[in-house]
Amino acid sequence: MSEPNVHIDTLSQMVSVFGTILIYTGSSNAKQGECDLERTAVNPWEWSIKLGYNQAEMIDSATRQLICAGQTAVDENGAPQHPGDMRPQISLALDNLEAVLKGGRMNLSNVVKLSVYATDVDEALKNFDLMGMRFGPHQVAPPMTLLGVTRLAIPGLLFEIEATAMA
Repeated sequence: MSEPNVHIDTLSQMVSVFGTILIYTGSSNAKQGECDLERTAVNPWEWSIKLGYNQAEMIDSATRQLICAGQTAVDENGAPQHPGDMRPQISLALDNLEAVLKGGRMNLSNVVKLSVYATDVDEALKNFDLMGMRFGPHQVAPPMTLLGVTRLAIPGLLFEIEATAMA
């Protein structure tokens, strides 16, 4: 069995994320904190680029790492919000992720890996344009895994996102 040719793109690439175009430039300059990550996309195949993520990224020049717990649609007191409604749950989970990143002096441009858990993958994918709207302005397409789960830790929650960020 032959190995696929590995395509490593260090130049700009256009990435379409459910209707949102991302320009992936190979480096990320966070507005908050000082960040100049050298990111090299590694894509043995190109199908994932069309879905808005890279198979892997080589990260150089990082000195800090932030491991974020899964963020969900809860308020500042941990109370679940928007029961049964995927779209506002995704939006609030992303708000909460951004708040955690801000607390670590980072933002979405620093995210190098995402894991997403959804109780209804099809419904989550229908609303994934929210991911593109949030990550697109930061010009990053971090490697991502989306898993369907029976339920999340708190009843009524439909979506959870965890991230690893570097600066």
